[in-house]
Formats: sequence, C-alpha cells, structure tokens
Amino acid sequence: MPQRTWFITGVNSGFGRSMTEKLLERGDRVAGTARKLEQLDDPRKKFGERLWLTYLDLTDIGAIRTAVDSAFADLGRIDVVINNAGYGLFGAAEEVTDDQIRHQVDTNLIGSIQVIRAALPHLRAQGGGRVLQVSSTGGQYAFPSFSLYHATKWGIEGFVESVAQEVAPFGIEFTIAEPGANGTNFAEGMIRPPVMEVYENTPVGDVRRAFVGHSFPVPGDASKAAQAMIDSVDVSPAPLRLPLGSDTYTLVRGALQKRLAELEAQKGIAFSTDKVQAKD
Repeated sequence: MPQRTWFITGVNSGFGRSMTEKLLERGDRVAGTARKLEQLDDPRKKFGERLWLTYLDLTDIGAIRTAVDSAFADLGRIDVVINNAGYGLFGAAEEVTDDQIRHQVDTNLIGSIQVIRAALPHLRAQGGGRVLQVSSTGGQYAFPSFSLYHATKWGIEGFVESVAQEVAPFGIEFTIAEPGANGTNFAEGMIRPPVMEVYENTPVGDVRRAFVGHSFPVPGDASKAAQAMIDSVDVSPAPLRLPLGSDTYTLVRGALQKRLAELEAQKGIAFSTDKVQAKD
C-alpha cells in the first residue's frame, strides 16, 4: 500500500483522533488541526515529523485558508482531505440562542465548506485527490432536538453533492461518511441550552430523557467506523455516500422510502403546474 498524506480537522478526539492514530501506525503522514493541541503531545512525540499539527478554529475563515495552504506548502502533495471537526447543538429550535445558532452553522457548515474551498486549488494543481466529508445519520434523517445540527449536516451534504460534480473533471472525488451513534465523545461535547418546560411532554422531551438517561441506542463501534472511512479511499470510483452503522442504514433507508412515497403521492400536482400538461 503506497504511503499517503492526509489533512484531517479535529484530530484531538473522536473519529479524527482514531483515524490519525491508525494512519500514523501504518506509516502514513497526517497534517492535523485541533483547538486543543496539548491533547496531542503523546502522538507528536511518538510519530515526530510524520504528524504535522496546527491550531485551527473552524469559525475563523482566514485561519482555515492559512492552515490548508501551510499544510500543502510544508508537506507537498496531500492525497486526502478529511473534514471531521464539528459538534452538535442539542435543543428545540425555540430553546437555542441566536449566538448558538451562528456558532453551529459557522463551525459545521461554513467551516467545512471553507476547508473544501481552500483545498480545491491545491488538489487541482496536483492532478486530483480525495475529500472525505464526515456527516452523520443526521445528514439524511432528522430527530427532534437536533434541528440546527441537522440544518448543518443536510446543508453540507447538498454542498458536497454539487461541488463533487463541479470538480470531477479535475480528478477530485468526494465521499460523504454518515456514521450513526457510536462510542465517540460526541454526546459529551454537545451544547445544551436551558430547557423550556413547555417541551417536556413532547418528542423533544422524549429525546432529551433518552440522552440524559443513556437509553439512546449506541450500536456503532467508533474504531470500526474510522477504519471504514480510511478504507473507503481505496475504493474507486469513490462512493458518494458511506453509511456507517446499522442505525444509519435502517433509519436512512426508512426515511428515503417514506420520502419517495410522499413524492409519488404528489405526482399529479407536480405535473399539473407545468406550462404544458406533461404526459406520464
């Protein structure tokens, strides 16, 4: 297997940390970004120059461009860019604050978009590469209490679907990874605004109690999901979506089936609004 160089955001914990360690152990190079670089002292000592690190807050667009440009300048070719960093804002749409909404969108959506935009000129210049966008089950399926998180994940999936078509002629391929509930620290990192009592006996309250009581199903193995993301880079052509976990497959499949049935039910209305009545 040829040695590759990877650019990964959010390498201090979760999937980013797991992928980074797996890649370094097998001999690859990783350019990693994090907001808590002190958590990476051990791998930095162990792997030396094969682990390139820089501080990055995804809400700082200028810093994103600097980090990506510096990584390509210092390491030369980067084969794979992994947009991994992000977090979840947990609460009903009424409960979250304006500042929390802004930070969620700036980090998960705009930050991910800007990482890709910063990388594209370099990937074009080197003749291609792979971009792996970490989304989630929540990129195609929606739970109550995660409306703003879903807005960012559904948004980045639409962006990737479009930009993948734009840059395909340059040999740049995209995969959207959709991990389900797993053993990372995602739940611990969620931002939770003060609750509104009016939602206590609604689906919002049901989901909140499931999380607080640790009864929300967590079938996924984070290490296996991280390895599947790494392995997907060897698949050609790149799969546009990579569902990870039985929960992702089951929930997304059900959602797509329901959406298709709803679409078919509205076919007559859809066709009736054309200038000229279309024939079936």
